[in-house]
Amino acid sequence: MILKIRAVFVEILASTLGNLLVLLQPKKANQLSENGVTLVLNNLSLTERLMRRAILKKVENKQDYETLAAMHQNYWTKQGADFFEATNTTFEKNFLPDCSFIFELLKDELSNQSETFNTLVEIGTGNGNVLEYLSSEFPDINHFVGIDLSQVQVNINIEKFSTNKRLEFVASDGFEWVKKHGKENTIFVTSRGVLEYFTEERLQTFLKKINSLGNTIFIAIEPNGTDHNFDINSGSQPYGPERSFSHNYPKLFKNAGFSIWHLSYKPLHESSKLSFIGVKN
Repeated sequence: MILKIRAVFVEILASTLGNLLVLLQPKKANQLSENGVTLVLNNLSLTERLMRRAILKKVENKQDYETLAAMHQNYWTKQGADFFEATNTTFEKNFLPDCSFIFELLKDELSNQSETFNTLVEIGTGNGNVLEYLSSEFPDINHFVGIDLSQVQVNINIEKFSTNKRLEFVASDGFEWVKKHGKENTIFVTSRGVLEYFTEERLQTFLKKINSLGNTIFIAIEPNGTDHNFDINSGSQPYGPERSFSHNYPKLFKNAGFSIWHLSYKPLHESSKLSFIGVKN
């Protein structure tokens, strides 16, 4: 009981201090919003962390999800390369042991397809390690495209993987790229948190656009909040310290016209789990 009271007191104190700092330092608050406040890296001071928390809480309380999504996009555009440098070991530590199984299932799914898939597009490719891995796992696919918001990270990837001519890296918003370059017989992939930064409305429109391309497969490895009960709330809701969106992926993919060939979950953190979704049209 005492611990609960203490936690509530700390929450109230942090919220009060954060709101006061935002009020007293509007220029700093605007700068934080413009740079993106999705994740806390070590370069944020205690003052900035309190302000970040207050900014996110205010936007969420207003249910201004478009602004919240814009903040996330600002973060990955401007600070994505810093994040990927700080988390460079997650491919070996997390992706390979926890996520690679779904691509073994994809191989089985492709063996049952009558048409050939010649392109694989990873939206939110980050440091490109997953895309390079997939190029080695699927030798019959001749074109692998990695899309990321960070021009800095894309430039790093182009140099890093210059010897692999099957890889192409592009700095772009994934939805905008699909509008201009999307085509049938393509596999789309997101790995460990990309679609969670779309609003529900934009994500639904995005998935419908991909479905309209023709023969496509989508593999989404995305986090969900553990407190998101789809039976109670079938829509999307902010979750976790980032205040990204926990989406009802099975519902959204079905609404877009896809059929699900795989769905499973794995625990991620106390407040989140990883959802593994494989769909086709």
